[in-house]
Amino acid sequence: MAEPPLVEPPLVEPPLVELVETPVATALLDPPVVVSRQARQPGETLEPLDTPTLAPPRAPARRREGRAAHQAIVVSGVSKLYPRPSRADQPVLAVDDVSFTLEPGASMALVGASGSGKSTIAKMITGIEHPTSGSITFGDLKIDTIKRRGLKRLHREVQMVFQDPYAALNPLHTVEYTLTRPVVNYSGLRGREARRRVLELLETVGLTPVEQFAARLPHQLSGGQRQRVVIARALASDPQVIIADEPVSMLDVSLRAGLLALLENLRETWGVSMLYITHDLLSARLVTDQIMVLNKGRVVEAGNTASVLQNPKDDYTVRLLDAIPNPGRSSPGSPGGAV
Repeated sequence: MAEPPLVEPPLVEPPLVELVETPVATALLDPPVVVSRQARQPGETLEPLDTPTLAPPRAPARRREGRAAHQAIVVSGVSKLYPRPSRADQPVLAVDDVSFTLEPGASMALVGASGSGKSTIAKMITGIEHPTSGSITFGDLKIDTIKRRGLKRLHREVQMVFQDPYAALNPLHTVEYTLTRPVVNYSGLRGREARRRVLELLETVGLTPVEQFAARLPHQLSGGQRQRVVIARALASDPQVIIADEPVSMLDVSLRAGLLALLENLRETWGVSMLYITHDLLSARLVTDQIMVLNKGRVVEAGNTASVLQNPKDDYTVRLLDAIPNPGRSSPGSPGGAV
């Protein structure tokens, strides 16, 4: 007699915070009106943007005993050229003379359209790529010339959250295995201690019941749950810096709210610095203090996030703001202008 087929219960996205009640969720589900430079009346000033206050975090205490004090990432005059297949063609200038400092505990957004050099900068900071010119330092580490032996030390303190949660996880490994490897490699924990740490990480990112999620494979998770696993893996080494490369671009609006709330809570409770890479100005406003706008590899505007988005100086920043969908804003040339 044939056995009846196994029917798995439907996956339910576990609550991270009180999603609908958080200002991040409210802002994403009901975004504020953004008035472009062209739509403003002469002499008009706009009210300052509200700073969201998130629900109390649930992250456990960090384990930084014996670790070095937090360090700044300093990027100085960095450029990156990629050669073309044909020697006769000019190389591609992906990043052009970019400089900035990511201070300990700060949150900075790199904003720009596709191809503006955002991800290239992230790869250079993590040692995946080396700059053609310029320097990148993290404490006493010279990332621009780092060798393989120094990468483990760098990656213990600087971790990356990738854009695609479906490609970032090995489909053959359980969540527990995926998180155990960095715990063993960077924390030196073994056996029960390593497993306890894995369960703590799952609790931190809101994947409960933790025992059930630890045993699951990636195909048994939703997109939002996979991205939380990716964030938990980044936290496994107890880093100083998290580089989030378009972490919510592949998720729907309700899941984006939960992930953004998680990133902001982790920054506040763990004290990590965050470099947030996005083309979404709304999410950048919600989770960052500073912003840099990139266009064709160059920084065209930088400063306090609220100030830059409220009073953009560069035409490219204005065009990015104008590209934000806003049902209350009339099309150019129509009567009524912006709301």
